[in-house]
Amino acid sequence: MIFVDTNFFLRFLLADNKGQFQEVKSLFSQAAEGRVKLFTSIIVYFEIYWVLSSFYKQNKPDTASTLEQILEMEFIFLEEHEILKTALKMFAGSNLSLEDCYNLAFAKSKKARSFKTFDKRLAKYFS
Repeated sequence: MIFVDTNFFLRFLLADNKGQFQEVKSLFSQAAEGRVKLFTSIIVYFEIYWVLSSFYKQNKPDTASTLEQILEMEFIFLEEHEILKTALKMFAGSNLSLEDCYNLAFAKSKKARSFKTFDKRLAKYFS
């Protein structure tokens, strides 16, 4: 298995470095054909979110769309994939941060009885 880090995804998603974009595209094609197995982590996913929204100043709809592209890459294993899908849907339709949406989705997936926070806005989303 091959681990895919943040900057590898970013070069593919942004296509801002032709050589690196081609390298990533080649690896992703191999994975899509089943010749190699790829995986990444939730931390990488959140780093991509941070870089796109903070460094590249992408607006929320564009960031959500880009993050959705990653979740659609079925050839890359990502733990808690379904939780991230739920969180991303929540993120796109609310004024919450992706981190808050992930925590809500994670808590619901674990059948939490309640969600303890002092953030009243966030608490309203847990029901």
